[in-house]
Amino acid sequence: MNLLLAEVAQATLRLADAGVPSPRFDAEELAAFVHGVKRGTLHTVADGDFDARFWEAVARREAREPLQHITGRAFFRYLELQVGPGVFVPRPETEVVVGWAIDALRAMDVAEPLVVDLCTGSGAIALAVAQEVPRSVVHAVELDPGAFRYATRNASGSRVVLHAGDALTALPELDGTVDLVISNPPYIPLEERDEVAPEARDHDPEMALFSGPDGLDFIRVLSKTAYRLLRPGGLVVVEHADTQGGAVPWIFNEEAGWVDAADHRDLTNRPRYTTARKEGA
Repeated sequence: MNLLLAEVAQATLRLADAGVPSPRFDAEELAAFVHGVKRGTLHTVADGDFDARFWEAVARREAREPLQHITGRAFFRYLELQVGPGVFVPRPETEVVVGWAIDALRAMDVAEPLVVDLCTGSGAIALAVAQEVPRSVVHAVELDPGAFRYATRNASGSRVVLHAGDALTALPELDGTVDLVISNPPYIPLEERDEVAPEARDHDPEMALFSGPDGLDFIRVLSKTAYRLLRPGGLVVVEHADTQGGAVPWIFNEEAGWVDAADHRDLTNRPRYTTARKEGA
């Protein structure tokens, strides 16, 4: 075993002792980042090229600073995004939500489907949709100035149209014309703050995490925004916590003008997102 792989093994033990959920992956990712190689080629780094800054990065991760803040990058579907302090780090479970939206857009009999991503954060959702549905027209809305700066960097050169503003009042000029609204909104109950992993609780923006006593305050209002924006027959898809699968579909009820409300599971078979269709068409 070469020196770097031996150091990665030691770092893995340190991260595991610190409670890091994926210690081996994180140790390898930090080693790859510091040494400028891919994780799969760590064995090619010569002993003489070992960079002691690896242990500085490990110490930061050991203190539960997000991996993505240390490396400055997050991977999301086919994208590599810039992230850091001030923006929500996109999670793998959201990739499943976006996958549903992409499949739905591809199935639409619409030449250039119009999409709105509310609470875009880093721009991950909007950029993935724009990349994988090339004929789509994608608008993304973000209120937080820090997050908006990251979205601006990530969206540079893309077809995504960014809007700095409140997701709940945004884009009135698009009312009644949008084919799909998608959002990963804040949904953690305030009373569960102490149970949130330190990577999120201490580093992600609060406004991207918490939403009232049951976590559903924002989604309740967001449902009205989605209804306003969508054309008749348009679709909405909203991510939620795995404990909210029984509650969120009831927000998108027939009395409010929705049909076909359904909840869906992620790759770990946990309730993860709700979809619904605006009545009509």
